[in-house]
Amino acid sequence: MPTERVTFSGHDGGKLAARLDLPDGPVLATALFAHCFTCSKDIPAARRISARLAAMGFAVLRFDFTGLGHSEGEFANTTFTSNVEDLIAAAQFLAGRNMAPDLLVGHSLGGAAVLRARAGIPSVKAVVTIGAPADPGHVAHHFEDARGQIEQDGSAEVLLGGRPIRIGREFVRDISESKLTPSIAELKAALLILHAPRDETVSIDNASTIFLTAKHPKSFVTLDDADHLITRPKDAEYAADVIAAWVSRYVPLSPPAPPPGAPEGVVRVTEVDPGGFLQDIQSGPSHHAVADEPASYGGTDRGMSPYGFVSAGLGACTSMTIRMYARRKQWPLTGISVDVCHNKVHAQDAGLAGDGKIDQFRRKIRLDGPLDNAQRTKLLEIADKCPVHRTLENSAHITTELLPPEPVSAPA
Repeated sequence: MPTERVTFSGHDGGKLAARLDLPDGPVLATALFAHCFTCSKDIPAARRISARLAAMGFAVLRFDFTGLGHSEGEFANTTFTSNVEDLIAAAQFLAGRNMAPDLLVGHSLGGAAVLRARAGIPSVKAVVTIGAPADPGHVAHHFEDARGQIEQDGSAEVLLGGRPIRIGREFVRDISESKLTPSIAELKAALLILHAPRDETVSIDNASTIFLTAKHPKSFVTLDDADHLITRPKDAEYAADVIAAWVSRYVPLSPPAPPPGAPEGVVRVTEVDPGGFLQDIQSGPSHHAVADEPASYGGTDRGMSPYGFVSAGLGACTSMTIRMYARRKQWPLTGISVDVCHNKVHAQDAGLAGDGKIDQFRRKIRLDGPLDNAQRTKLLEIADKCPVHRTLENSAHITTELLPPEPVSAPA
């Protein structure tokens, strides 16, 4: 996934640091990600969701709000309203690159911000919130003990998420006065709400309020026992999968049609977990799967194994080839199933010369419908003519090229 380090001017003219994650192919749509309160653009959940969307063809801009991460300015001088203005500035920056955002994704207070900012970003077709408060004032309870000092001194340092941060008087007053109900009711975009029932930072009641206030189309998906920051990899992966499946219904992701006879294109496999074996598999913008190994081999068993995918290819191609022949002959074939098992066997056991082991794929084909014996025999013969069967039987020529690594850049 290519990534550009970019900066743009925020609400007060200060430079905001951002990463623009790009697809390997054409940009089919654009997303803008707003991180959680006091977090940064580089938290694991933001990276995983961004990578998943980029694999689908999205360009994804994730940036640090004023005074956070690597952006200029003082967070103590910001407000909820200024965060919304930063979001609109980010959208304008993207529009200047002919990438006006189609999708807004906001985490925690960033979720509240995207709900408010939607009215100022007319290109948006869909909005996703993750653990978002229905009222920005909800975050005030995190520094309730410091409210007196904030009002008296203009700001105070409080501990949030295990890190000290300075909260200003105007920020407290602004979130107390900001109401999201009108923005949610007039969102004029598809809405997906992700929230964990056990979220101890922003309670699940907030998701209910947002859902009941919003108009259709709207969806709510629970994140089960995830924490507020979506810190566990499996929770970030689940959130990314849900967003990817949902957004394709509301944001068109249609690449230019290839000419007849053109190769299918690149199947991109990307490592997800360096500590295990989980892999992202993306074929074009619309087709995604994951590969893994069983737990007994050090994997997490969250996807088929590599040989499982080979077996699936053989089974699918077998079924398709049989169907095409039966359809052409107008035979009464009502259903097909193909079971495929893979194993390593000794060449001599398979009746072949040599002492080594070879791969054996065993197919069990079921053909439903009022077919006569001659038709069934012919369709079994046709099964051996499927292209994948021929590839595996005749072997294939594989060429390999080592590419240079992605350039390592300092954090934006």
